[in-house]
Amino acid sequence: MSASAPQVDGLEARPASPAPAAARRRPAWHAATVASVASETPNARRIVLDVPTWPGNDAGQHLDLRLTAEDGYQASRSYSIASSGNGTRLTLAVDRVDGGEVSPFLVDAVEVGDALEVHGPLGGWFVWRPGVSERPVQLIAGGSGIVPLAAIATAHANAGDPSPFRLLYAVRTPDDVFFRPELDRAAATGLAVTHVYSRRAPDGATVPAGRLTRDALAEAVFPPAAGAQVYVCGSTPFVEQVLRWLAELGHDTTDVRAERFGGS
Repeated sequence: MSASAPQVDGLEARPASPAPAAARRRPAWHAATVASVASETPNARRIVLDVPTWPGNDAGQHLDLRLTAEDGYQASRSYSIASSGNGTRLTLAVDRVDGGEVSPFLVDAVEVGDALEVHGPLGGWFVWRPGVSERPVQLIAGGSGIVPLAAIATAHANAGDPSPFRLLYAVRTPDDVFFRPELDRAAATGLAVTHVYSRRAPDGATVPAGRLTRDALAEAVFPPAAGAQVYVCGSTPFVEQVLRWLAELGHDTTDVRAERFGGS
């Protein structure tokens, strides 16, 4: 999941489908307890929160997380939610941002049993819901921008939804891949996954490491004629470059939803 402060580009001209009842509830602050923590990558941590009053959330939504120090000082940041549905356990994956105020604590210091506060669920634009449409869906992630897209891919797999799904995931090295077990399970049910490694490719890879190019993107994603709904998530430079390439390749920008992440 991504660092902080998701910013959604309003590129979709058509109105979004009505949200289910749980997602239409007003966002509220909820008491949360850290239920488990685990290393996700060398620089990131998976955190599962127990939130008894959570109303449920759609795949692709986010929340605000607030920390309160012993002296009363508070800091809050936004994080995409890597889980979805009506459960009261939420999964986050936080990437450490050097010099950040919140992410280093969440990655290096938070422990099981710690009390936090979360505000949500937030966002109704960058979401996907099973059964709404059978249009193809193209997911494009850069680094920790995979978090909300992993939630979408998992929701698609769990629902047995017939929509064709593809994922293009640009990441530094194989060690930096988030949610590998979840993506592997989704791939087993039909998700077509293409990895692009910018710094080090896996042993035996037929494509050498290198940054994502327009040609590589064109080869991996659905062609414009497929009319796919496209979700793009990553750092601001990554998202801006991908949006330019999609437009140059002839994709309809009203079919693109983009979410960017800043530091935390």
